[in-house]
Amino acid sequence: MSEKESDFLKRLLVTFRIEAQEHVDALFSGIDELEKMPDEVRQAELVETIFREAHSLKGAARSVNMMHVEAACQSLESTFSSMKNREVPLTAELFDSLHLMINNLNERLALPPIHKPEEMPVATHEASPDISLQTEDPLPQMAATPAKPPSLNAEEKSSTVGTVRIATEKLNSIFLQSEEMLAAKLLAQQRLQELQTVQAMVAAWGKDWSGKLACHPDFYGALVKQPQWLELVEQNAAFIKALSYQLGAMSKAASQDQRMLGKMVDDLLEDMKKALMLPFSTLMEIFPRLVRDLAKNGGKTIELEIRGAEIEADRRILEEIKDPLIHLLRNCVDHGIEMPKERASYGKPLCGKISIVIFPRSGNRVEIDVFDDGAGIDTAKVKASATKLGLLEQEELSEPDNNEVVELIYQSGVSTSPIITEVSGRGLGLAIVREKVERLGGSIAVETHAGVGTTFRIELPLTLATYRGIAVRVGAQTFVVQTSKVERSVRIGQEHIQTVENRETIRLGDETLSLVWLGDVLGMSHQDAGADALHQVVVLTAVGKRIAFIVDEVLGEQEVLVKSLGRQLSRVRNISAATILGSGKAVPILNVSDLLKSALQAAHIGIRGATKPETKAPAQAVLVVEDSITARSLLKGILEVAGYKVATAVDGIDGLTQLRSGEFDMVVSDVDMPRMNGFDLTAKIRSDKKLMDLPVVLVTALESREDRERGVDVGANAYIVKRSFEQSNLLEVVRRLI
Repeated sequence: MSEKESDFLKRLLVTFRIEAQEHVDALFSGIDELEKMPDEVRQAELVETIFREAHSLKGAARSVNMMHVEAACQSLESTFSSMKNREVPLTAELFDSLHLMINNLNERLALPPIHKPEEMPVATHEASPDISLQTEDPLPQMAATPAKPPSLNAEEKSSTVGTVRIATEKLNSIFLQSEEMLAAKLLAQQRLQELQTVQAMVAAWGKDWSGKLACHPDFYGALVKQPQWLELVEQNAAFIKALSYQLGAMSKAASQDQRMLGKMVDDLLEDMKKALMLPFSTLMEIFPRLVRDLAKNGGKTIELEIRGAEIEADRRILEEIKDPLIHLLRNCVDHGIEMPKERASYGKPLCGKISIVIFPRSGNRVEIDVFDDGAGIDTAKVKASATKLGLLEQEELSEPDNNEVVELIYQSGVSTSPIITEVSGRGLGLAIVREKVERLGGSIAVETHAGVGTTFRIELPLTLATYRGIAVRVGAQTFVVQTSKVERSVRIGQEHIQTVENRETIRLGDETLSLVWLGDVLGMSHQDAGADALHQVVVLTAVGKRIAFIVDEVLGEQEVLVKSLGRQLSRVRNISAATILGSGKAVPILNVSDLLKSALQAAHIGIRGATKPETKAPAQAVLVVEDSITARSLLKGILEVAGYKVATAVDGIDGLTQLRSGEFDMVVSDVDMPRMNGFDLTAKIRSDKKLMDLPVVLVTALESREDRERGVDVGANAYIVKRSFEQSNLLEVVRRLI
């Protein structure tokens, strides 16, 4: 094969993989929808659509000589044909087998796996012998003549007219260059303002000159006697008049040019935004499968409903919000929805429900509501977890208002899970969710009702490139604040500032707001303007909190082109990005959520006083109980390198003996051991008054749901499966529990 043919084949395979991924995603989505559809007429239509997807993928695989993929598609086609002819009932076993078949097809295509193998439902061949995949690819019989490629029907042909495939990297590059045109638009606005300022200055000069001559007629009479001075004065007046006329004409032309350039840039950016806009459905295709598998592994039955998925947003927004939504769904399945027996005792349907509702908001924004009809957030457990981490003082535990307590779920380390597993319990998921949402310029709020359910509300911009911003000045430095985060701007006198509990406050309407100097929060000095001076105040709002900030000046509102700070400055506190003003000056864009946290933290320190100086604690003692000498040595080495003092035991009885005779801060134990297993050891620890509060981490190869539930029942604090064991994972759990 020549080099040219080889390059062509590589490009062809790249194109095929893109097309194949679309077909596989469509197959998964179709099967998920079919599984929930009761209407037989619509079922038949959907089966026909899925059948066409498998047929199209088979034809594409044949064209690039991928016979093993073609064979898998042939097996799928046979199954779908039986479904069309109603030769097989649509049972749960059938759908489990279909998921296995398509995941197998995914692996043959070398595409990113849709499911982890261990998460896939197990389908027995006895349940549906006609639809199982062969373990080895059959050798398809080659026809005497080349097979005719599958023809497109009228609907498929119409969908491909006027479309072209382009790499997203190229599209992003074009869009970024288009965004730079906004700088030219802002520069044109700045130059027009400067020209209008000069025009006003010349007009004022001419008016002042004429007024002075009119007020001093004797001076003009004296000039008549001096012809050369009279000529100079008249030339000066004529020059001012001509200059004013020329500046007026230039200002008018510049205004027209600026409007024309502004419209061209706005239209170009709008069209490029539309080119990068994708519906939320492209993001959510994997969600039904994710919820289905998580529910199956947890012994639950859950229905996922998605509404508003046709709404479009910037592809970059969709990419960034995908992980936060996955975190929320896992949270709903694992923490929110109760087990079927528990739901039955409450009179709820055995099948839990999770809803994702997307709808547009004003100001080019969108809201995503994630709701589950579970038990709601247990505020008592949140309080206990937050208190253990030092986020709540003991006297705050009896406060009746739980809104602030619920907000603590976003703090790193806070979790209501009774045990730490690889799925949940570390208290990091919601902290990551809030951080990513705020990084996108959005906000997240939670509403929960005991026994009814929980709703997470995420508000996001539809595009990342530009938004409206308000420029403010603190000292010599200019900052930009997103307009949607500014509630109002007012001027107040010193007499309106009151001190409550060592904090400055102001009264706006019927509400008292905390008042801080923006310069203080940002670590900048500010000068006292005096008792009689007026203060410029902007009220900023985010995540349900409002604080008033004093600034030196509000410079005005303008369109802002967002510029990333780069990897080196990816997370600078209180700063989210940067922008370039029309004057060419680069200024920071403030992160309002960070500002509110910084202001509240400063107030918190002011009330509670300075923290005590840290003292170096002695090394904490960990007992490792493991019958395998290899695993025992590995765990001992990992913990000792991390700075812990480690003792070892060969089984549960040996471990219990050492616990009763020594002092330890934690137990890390295997489960399957001779004489006494890890479950029995944990139960003994919990029944001993001296040891009952000792943290216990189970590290085991047993990964079934029943084993994990037994770990919860006996009182283990964490359950780590050896198959997914990572050193950093173990150390993180140990640090959290000690």
